[in-house]
Order: sequence, then C-alpha cells, then structure tokens
Amino acid sequence: MDDRKKDVIRQTDAEAIRLAKTLLRSARFGALAVLEPQTGSPLASRVGVATDIDGAPLILVSMLSAHTPAMLADPRCSLLLGEPGKGDPLAHPRLTLICQALMLERGSDAHARAERRYLNRNPKARLYAGLGDFSIFRLEPQRASLNGGFGKAYLLERSDLVTVGPIVEELAASEQSALEHMNTDHLDAIAVYAHYYAGASAGGWGIAGLDADGMDLVSGDNVCRVFFPQPLVEVGELRPALVEMARVGRAAGQANNET
Repeated sequence: MDDRKKDVIRQTDAEAIRLAKTLLRSARFGALAVLEPQTGSPLASRVGVATDIDGAPLILVSMLSAHTPAMLADPRCSLLLGEPGKGDPLAHPRLTLICQALMLERGSDAHARAERRYLNRNPKARLYAGLGDFSIFRLEPQRASLNGGFGKAYLLERSDLVTVGPIVEELAASEQSALEHMNTDHLDAIAVYAHYYAGASAGGWGIAGLDADGMDLVSGDNVCRVFFPQPLVEVGELRPALVEMARVGRAAGQANNET
C-alpha cells in the first residue's frame, strides 16, 4: 500500500515548478482554510489574492471576517488556488499551499510593499483597503501540493516557490517606476508579451507586477503569466530582458505575417 501511494506522487521537475508558479502568480482569488479558535474545526472561505515580489501570497481581509481572528489565534492555514474551466473541474490544475499567516504592521516597509502590489493587482480593493478594520496578511508557504490533472501529483517545498537573495529587495525598490514607465510608454511591447509569450487573445494588457521570474499581465478580469527566458540575478538585467523579449516577439509576429 505504501509503495502504491508513493507511486502516485511524481518527481518534482522544472515543468511542475513552473506550473505551480503560474497558478500562484496568476490567481485572482483562492479558498483559504483556517482553524476556528472556539472549536478547532476547519473553516474555508474565499479571499482575494496577490503575491509579494518573492512569491508569497498576500490577502487583504477584514477583522469582521471569521477567518481573520482565526489566523491571529492560530497562524496555520492553507490556500487552494486554480480556476476550473470547461468540463470536469477535477481535470484542471490546482495548487494547495500550506502556510503560516503573518499580519503585516501598518506603516512598516513590508506592509507598504504588500499593499502596493496587492492594489496593483486588485485595483477595486482601493475602495476599502484603507479602512481601519482591514489588514494585509502575508501567507508564508511552508510546502505545497500540486495536482496538474489526473495522474499528475507533485509535492513542492518552499524553495520551489519563493525567491530569495538580493534581487528581491533590489527589484522591489524599482518595480513601481518600471511598471509605470512600461504601462505609460510601452503598451505595444506589453501586447507582444501577452500575445506571443502567453498566447492571450484579449487586448488592453498592462503589467501588474514584476519579479525575478517574470511578470503578471492584466486586462480587466483576465490575467496571464509571462516568464523571463532566464530568472533575473540582478536588477540591471530587467530592462535588457524586456527589450529582447519584445524584439523576439515582434520578429516572430512579422515572420508569421509574411508566410
């Protein structure tokens, strides 16, 4: 029995890690499970989701919600991500993260960065983000379970999902100015990223987030994830990577038009 159980879990490879990161970075919402302080029973609810620049999930929640005091009493929680499409919902990939919830202190640098990234991703939340009973929690991933569809189960570690190193803080310091510059002056390049690298068909794309692995693109309620050809090691590599990706995408599009 144990051998058969082990056989169900595939060896984690680069493809599985990329799928997990795609589900994490492209999620607009998720199912958060916590433990009720009074009973110890599991409690699940839907929350809006963004990610910190290193990949940790961010949620904005009210103290009036049952899950908020539950996380304060016991930070153990899990977050299920992944949207079903047509047909059997169990045939679509999903990611379950085992996390420790950490409420970010208002006025701290960590809160400012998290709020900025959350609102870039979920601009409608500006209506209530500043209210006194709302707080941002960072969900620190401990491990994860990825189900890529029938027969595609993987176990992942924190190191598979969370970026570490100087690049995190370096990129965080310049991310907002880079976003504003791209979204103001280079919408044509962003369209190339969406259409060529993500196969997106909708228009009106903008960049909602940049990180060492890639970028999150949004168009209304549509979200797509685009990875850099290679993860960034230092922040100076960002601009050349964006320029080269636009060049390659345009060249491919021109070649297709000529055939």
